[in-house]
Amino acid sequence: MQNHLKNEIYNVLSGKSEVSYGTIIQSITCYLNNGQKASPTLENDKHRKKQEAERLENFSSEHNLWIKDIDFSQYVSEGAEQKVYLRDSEHVLKLNDSIYYSSWKDYFYNLLLHNYFFPDTAYELIGFTKDESILYAIVKQNYVSITSNTNLENVKTFLTLNGFENVRNNDYYNSDLGIILEDLHDENVLTRNEILYFIDTVFYLTDNFWEI
Repeated sequence: MQNHLKNEIYNVLSGKSEVSYGTIIQSITCYLNNGQKASPTLENDKHRKKQEAERLENFSSEHNLWIKDIDFSQYVSEGAEQKVYLRDSEHVLKLNDSIYYSSWKDYFYNLLLHNYFFPDTAYELIGFTKDESILYAIVKQNYVSITSNTNLENVKTFLTLNGFENVRNNDYYNSDLGIILEDLHDENVLTRNEILYFIDTVFYLTDNFWEI
């Protein structure tokens, strides 16, 4: 069962299988040489990420993906990794500079993994923007109104049933898949009508994932 799931996820990341709003994200990961292994040193990672950003800017120009009509007056909140704005009554826009990832490609893998596991809050990549020379990916997501505070024990129970072990605080690991899922505190997992909605996830792939 786990091998089947792992193959399914691999096919999503490699663009062989469909996932919610996955087409453009898969195209970009392929464009960024999907499947290459990480650079061995932090300095190489920084250099590679800078090169990826330059390629993403070229890709955005070639495919008309630059977004210039963001209404910054609709600011909602921000964390270390992203800024959030209301798009309309049903959607938010999130601007992310991939700071949590050593490469842009890993950030796009995160989007695909989120859309695979949590399609009810899937990210739709709509384009890119720059602010003070920093490149941001812009994703659209359904707005979730909460009806109660999230009980983190419910989050733990749900993820445990789905193969993710709580390793510390709000971080989880699926050893069968080789996938890390972090930062699932009560602002990133919301509760509406007793249903959990994962709105902000941080997925990482370990070397074990690629051992298929």
